[in-house]
Amino acid sequence: MKLRPISFSNDSCYLPPLRCPAVCRLDPYDGLPESYLIHGGRTPNNEISSSLYLLTMDSRGCNRKLTVRCKEKELVGEVPGARYGHTMSMVQSHGKTACVLFGGRSYMPAGERTTESWNSVVDCPPQVFLFDLEFGCSSAHTLPELSDGQSFHLALAREDSVYFLGGHSLTSDSRPPRLFRLRVELLQGSPLLSCETFDTGISISSAIITRTGPTHRYVILGGYQADSQKRMECSTVILDEKGIHFEPLEPPKWTPDVIHSRTWFGGSAGEGSALLSVPTEGRPSQPDMHYFYQVSFQTKG
Repeated sequence: MKLRPISFSNDSCYLPPLRCPAVCRLDPYDGLPESYLIHGGRTPNNEISSSLYLLTMDSRGCNRKLTVRCKEKELVGEVPGARYGHTMSMVQSHGKTACVLFGGRSYMPAGERTTESWNSVVDCPPQVFLFDLEFGCSSAHTLPELSDGQSFHLALAREDSVYFLGGHSLTSDSRPPRLFRLRVELLQGSPLLSCETFDTGISISSAIITRTGPTHRYVILGGYQADSQKRMECSTVILDEKGIHFEPLEPPKWTPDVIHSRTWFGGSAGEGSALLSVPTEGRPSQPDMHYFYQVSFQTKG
């Protein structure tokens, strides 16, 4: 694995260092390159952002140094507030596309905060926000099936549907095995949203998900089953015309550092691959170091 430096184009805006933002990949379309949406997040100064950024590749030089362009996008209407630990997904319906934002965590409302609870966070209300990227119009939707807030969950999208899986609830301090299917019909005028609840979810939070091919087939790894219990198992998730399906998957041979660590985190590193980071623990000479692992799931044939 090789890490290469990148630089921002001269017309880019400032992208602050963010922890736990929502990131959504946009496939190339209409001659535009692959791009990424970045919303929200918590900064190292414990400020919570409500900004939305679009990150696109500007050029790749002869020395393979990558230059990216970052632009802040304005939303109008019912705009989602500052948050982190939420998800964004793209849906397609009736020839239109829209972005779905759900969940997350934010500071307690100003009117409810005291000196002792000034930095206390709460789950955001379980609203679904829908916005288009062309005009920046945003709308909020409340569905009876989504009655509790959830954060650090997973979101998988196929065509007009988004599946919300797992997550952590601050109210109950639990990771219930929740699984919802949100269907979005982008009709002329107002969109139509409906939600369906399943009983085949997974109790997990802060997991890593990576796509294993051009079809809607994914691998889930990492995450937590409890505050002090990592989820060492892996699962395959398949989205098709009939719905969502889970299959057990043999996990890799975890190293002792991974097995005995209390925390781990990471993200997708391309199709069928994930980048996993484990902090060093119990080593006074290396208090701020991390071990990085590349985990690959190869498809037979």
